[in-house]
Amino acid sequence: MKVNSLRDLYVEQLKDLYDAENQIIKALPKMADTANSDDLRSAFEEHMEKTRGHAQRIERIFEEMGEKAKGQKCKGMEGLIKEGREVIEEDMDEDVKDAALIAAAQRVEHYEIAGYGTVRTYATLLGERDAAALLEQTLEEEKEADQTLNDIAEHINMEANEGEAEEEEVQGAKRSKTTRRKPAA
Repeated sequence: MKVNSLRDLYVEQLKDLYDAENQIIKALPKMADTANSDDLRSAFEEHMEKTRGHAQRIERIFEEMGEKAKGQKCKGMEGLIKEGREVIEEDMDEDVKDAALIAAAQRVEHYEIAGYGTVRTYATLLGERDAAALLEQTLEEEKEADQTLNDIAEHINMEANEGEAEEEEVQGAKRSKTTRRKPAA
């Protein structure tokens, strides 16, 4: 599709977000399964349900415009999800892995917040009040998800840091035992 107007750009950006939401719907179950923290797992599961609603809102907007929702691959989200998949596959301490999952999920949230803020503004400028209201609702839910991840991260990051400090103490104790000299006979 050639972009010649703000409306064309709006449609293109909505398609990008629609594909992004569908990629997230596929990725969230694996993130939830990988999470060690019950709070983090619950947050991923709850956000998966909201993400389905986000995709449905975009479908509704397209339906009202007489457009098709499909047609564009969101390469940005594809990259973010690939990074998240790498975190899932990496061998890490449980708390560190949860911290890494949160970091990956927040990158996704920030991408979505930027995208929804943009299309909401386009919808407003184009006089699409109903669409703007739906997009604002999704934008607020994405901000809430980001805040939930922030709240969970406060605890998880402390746990990851405490675990690292304990590991350093153990390693330090092992080194000191192996570097002691035997008393001279």
